[in-house]
Parts: sequence; structure tokens; C-alpha cells
Amino acid sequence: MGTVSPLPPVLVEPEPPALGARAEENLRFIRETMERAAAFTVVSGWAQVGVGVLALGAAALAARQSDVERWLAVWIVTAAVSLAVGAWALGRKARAAGLSLVGSPVRLRAISFAAPVLAAAVLTLALYRAEATALLPGMWLLLYGTALVTGGALSVRVLPIMGFCFMAVGAATLAGPTAWDDWWMAVGFGGLHIAFGAVIVRRYGG
Repeated sequence: MGTVSPLPPVLVEPEPPALGARAEENLRFIRETMERAAAFTVVSGWAQVGVGVLALGAAALAARQSDVERWLAVWIVTAAVSLAVGAWALGRKARAAGLSLVGSPVRLRAISFAAPVLAAAVLTLALYRAEATALLPGMWLLLYGTALVTGGALSVRVLPIMGFCFMAVGAATLAGPTAWDDWWMAVGFGGLHIAFGAVIVRRYGG
């Protein structure tokens, strides 16, 4: 009579976590991510101060230009340098806060900011070709303010307030004489950047 081999032990699969527990864990992760993102100011205050100082110099230089092409070149170069500084500062601040640059909160805000800026670039070309460059300063201020409002809508309150201030300066620029355009640009891109940048540095850590 042969021997009967014992049956191998039956491996019991661990029960998957309950659906409610998994949902609660996912919601907690989303809430913590959004809370961290809400405290993130998107922009660097020190970078804004630097951009403001650069804009003041650009306004003084642009006001001395005798033709539209040189005036436009001054502001386009200033805008390109300012965006590069802002992007570098954004990346540095995001890494310091432990946020991924490709993560949803940062990516969403970057897209919300970039859309009005891209519209401003397209309108700049269109208005230049239409020989309506007198409208450019007011349009730049309005759409940059819009970018701050949309890009900062889910961030700290200071950013949308800053955006509305830019929009107000843009409206005043369009309503005022063209001889004041560079000075309105100095007030907006210079003064507002420096003032709100200082607020961001003081309240939100640089």
C-alpha cells in the first residue's frame, strides 16, 4: 500500500483593500498635493523684483528710441530675458518645495499663464503689421495681467490681485496719450513687479 503524500499548503491570497479605504487614501493624497500646491506661489518674489528693475531700465531706454523697430526690440529683448529669469526661478522654487515641474498643479498653472502670453505674442505681430504699435503697451499690460489672474487663480491671493492691477494699468495706458506709454510700462512692469515681488518675498519665502 502506497503512502499518501500530504497536500501542499494552500496559499491564501491577501484580500485587496476595500474600495472605500482605497478611495479615502486617494482622496487624502489629492488633498495633500493640492494643499502643498496652494501654498506654492508659482513665482519667485526675488525674480519679480529683478524683472521690475530690468523693466525700469528698459522703459528709460525705450523712451529714448527714435523709431518703432528699435523701441520694439528693446521691449522684446526685455520680455525674453524676463521670461527666462521667471522660468529659471520657478524651477528652482518648485524643486525647493518638493513639487515636480511636470506634476499636475504646476503644469496646469504654467499652461494657464502661458496661454495669454502666447496670445500677446501673436497680437504683437498682428498690430505691428497693421502699423498699430501704439496699442502694444496697453495690450501687453492687459494680457500679462490676465496671465497672472488665470495662472494664479488656484494659488495665493496676491497673484490674481497683482494681475488685476496690471489690467488696470493696461486700461489706463490705452485710455491715455501715447506719449505716456513707456512710463505706464515702467509703472506696470517695473513698479508692480517690485512691489508685489517684495510682498511675495516677505509672506511666502522668496
